[in-house]
Amino acid sequence: MPFVTIGGITLHHRRIKATGKARPIILINSLGTDFRIWDDIVAALDGEMPLLVYDKRGHGLSDIGDIRSIDDHVDDLAGLIDHFGFEDVVLCGLSVGGMIAQGLYARRPESVAAMILCDTAHKIGTNESWNTRIATVERSGIQAIADGVLKVWFTPTFHTARMAELDGYWNMMTRQAVAGYVGTCAAVRDADFTDAARRVAVPTLCVAGDQDGSTPPDLVRSLADLIPGSRFEIIRDAGHIPCVEQPQALVALIRDFVASLASGADNHG
Repeated sequence: MPFVTIGGITLHHRRIKATGKARPIILINSLGTDFRIWDDIVAALDGEMPLLVYDKRGHGLSDIGDIRSIDDHVDDLAGLIDHFGFEDVVLCGLSVGGMIAQGLYARRPESVAAMILCDTAHKIGTNESWNTRIATVERSGIQAIADGVLKVWFTPTFHTARMAELDGYWNMMTRQAVAGYVGTCAAVRDADFTDAARRVAVPTLCVAGDQDGSTPPDLVRSLADLIPGSRFEIIRDAGHIPCVEQPQALVALIRDFVASLASGADNHG
């Protein structure tokens, strides 16, 4: 399994190389998950374009580290870009992954060719909602909130028709480190990219599952409205994690969006 140490934090990742001139796409996972949520996307795009998936700090097999703000996650992403020598990357982030993408662009716009912001926003939740979640998890563990979270992650149809997968994602969430989970909750609570979104000057696709109860379509649309010239798309029959629930629809949007970008130099895949 590939691991790399960035700024003292060991990150678990998977890199998929490709030939041609497609730009590298970095897929950034959501709160309480690891990079396996992208498996169907990676399988579909394997060979078409260079891909990088990784477990952000505090999640999966990566170090927990010290999570004080979203900047800590941005540090890791910036370090990965430098480590692999990537240029003109396409950032594809889901939920907090989308906030990390926005943070990287705000810090280093010259590194980013385009963004795909899935089921995310410029500002997610309130201080009260995040503080309540953090207190519950610190007191009773992630298991105490898992059933409620999975109700917004996936549609009712998923809950009834794909129960084995539902169990698997419950396991994925509840086996994350508590310190990594609550640290990232606090990072999301304190992050606000409202002003930064207005300054985005690269092609951006904002995507929402039509039944997302965590970052509803109207919230994702409000992000798209802030970003000049952005594109907004809704994926039908999907909750908060379309890459799991409707991967073919998301792959189609990614392919179409990437094809619309001006051709890059030989890729750094």
